[in-house]
Amino acid sequence: MFIDKSLKQYALDTKSSDPTPGGGSVSAYVGTLGSALTSMVGGLTFSKKNYEELPEEVRTTLETNEKELEGLFEELANIVDEDTNAFDKVMEAFKMPKETDEDKKARSQAIQDGYKIALEVPLKCAEKCHRVLELQDVFAKYGNVNAITDIGVGVLLAYSGLEGALLNVTINLGSIKDEEYRNTISAEVSSLLNSAKELKEASLKVVYERLNG
Repeated sequence: MFIDKSLKQYALDTKSSDPTPGGGSVSAYVGTLGSALTSMVGGLTFSKKNYEELPEEVRTTLETNEKELEGLFEELANIVDEDTNAFDKVMEAFKMPKETDEDKKARSQAIQDGYKIALEVPLKCAEKCHRVLELQDVFAKYGNVNAITDIGVGVLLAYSGLEGALLNVTINLGSIKDEEYRNTISAEVSSLLNSAKELKEASLKVVYERLNG
């Protein structure tokens, strides 16, 4: 499993001519790091004496978000490896026999089903990264100011993970013939990307204000 390898080995595996790990796996790993950095900021915030001076509502939100981030960390880490297998069904379908009309029909359907499976994994990654971006807002506003650059990097990573994952969704979507399905997923891609851009810019605005304040 790639997620259990050393950082250097994962980078070397990515650098090799082997198609895995590819952009989808790397996007999930980047999203994992975005979540991890945010949790680190949480730890550096909760341990400070002046933490109790924050409004109770803010403290509750920080702690609730931190718990959810722990789950997202695990889910994104799992996708690092899940994504490497996402295209398997497509490859298996292409190897199916195509001697008869019935063979061709079954093969074509299997290919279409495979592409849907292949895009569902990066789509899930994008959704998880989007949630990380939503949870980061309160850390940008109230997290330990000495770790403000860490939350900034976390935001950038979560956003990069999301957009990278959506690139993989889009390329697989182009091979799907079901117009209704294609339109539905395309709309979700646009919605996630536009929302993520807004979340990223809002958090980074706060980061730079606190960094330069």
